[in-house]
Amino acid sequence: MPTLTFVNEGQEIFVSRGNNLRQEALDNSISIYKLKGKLMNCGGYGQCGTCVIEVVEGMSNLSPRTEVEDRKLQRKPDSYRLACQTLVQGNASIKTKP
Repeated sequence: MPTLTFVNEGQEIFVSRGNNLRQEALDNSISIYKLKGKLMNCGGYGQCGTCVIEVVEGMSNLSPRTEVEDRKLQRKPDSYRLACQTLVQGNASIKTKP
């Protein structure tokens, strides 16, 4: 079972391979949204871009970046992802609210 380490929160969670990163974080009470995102997120459809995370380690253990992410994150570093568009394939370290 893959492990996601949330650096800012000092928390590790075990997830099933292929599960959505956003949903796993929320299911484990890990807040991935800043204030604006808490009030106005799209519910995980990749439309708002408020669930931005930074992958510290394990980018190769996550699904490839989607076209939606390429559009929403075009001015952000390659290590940034949208949690709602990211599927977990293996261990990774994540920074929320970069």
